[in-house]
Amino acid sequence: MIDFQEGQLILIDKPFGKTSFQAVKFVKNQVKVKKVGHAGTLDPLATGLLIICTGKWTKKITGLQLQEKEYTGTLYLGATRPSFDMETEIDEYFDLDGMSEEKLQNAARSLSGFILQTPPVYSAVKLNGKRAYESARSGENIELKPREVEVKEFQITRIDLPEVDFRIVCSKGTYIRTLVSDFGKILNNGAYLSALRRTRIGDYKVEDAHTYEAFRNWVGSEL
Repeated sequence: MIDFQEGQLILIDKPFGKTSFQAVKFVKNQVKVKKVGHAGTLDPLATGLLIICTGKWTKKITGLQLQEKEYTGTLYLGATRPSFDMETEIDEYFDLDGMSEEKLQNAARSLSGFILQTPPVYSAVKLNGKRAYESARSGENIELKPREVEVKEFQITRIDLPEVDFRIVCSKGTYIRTLVSDFGKILNNGAYLSALRRTRIGDYKVEDAHTYEAFRNWVGSEL
């Protein structure tokens, strides 16, 4: 029998539309343990690997958060949205005439390495004790400071304009939505994130993670 109270590391494949907090709540309800936390937020519109720790393993969350992340996803070129993803409506369109694979590859290369990145206003970053997305949704004008992140790999895996698929390996604190928005700006165009999946955190991989249903069945067989 697994002792979730003593401490366990759990890999969850977070489904689309669920917040990381909801995923933690789901695990907590299944394992009946009060002390549960996650090692790195995933946006509700993203899917993939979420590391959840119970009991004494919650003390290791900070170290887990520092590990590099890997994502795959799709960006839509030729339009922008205020949230940089599908949460908000399109606010501007751009012409894709003259766009080439060479230009796309060059843009990806220019966003590789150590770069300065400003978090999106529709994010969970705290400003004056308030989440940035709360201020943005209420119509407040907010200004977030840029910070250095490392994009270790920015690989274009498919081009079918206006869609571009990618694979990114990056450091803690990197916002893929902002990376996509900056990708569009480098091309003197616009871009937003239309799909995102986290595939790896350090040595932990999403293919080893439980879906909600699989985790519920697994816990039921262990308790």
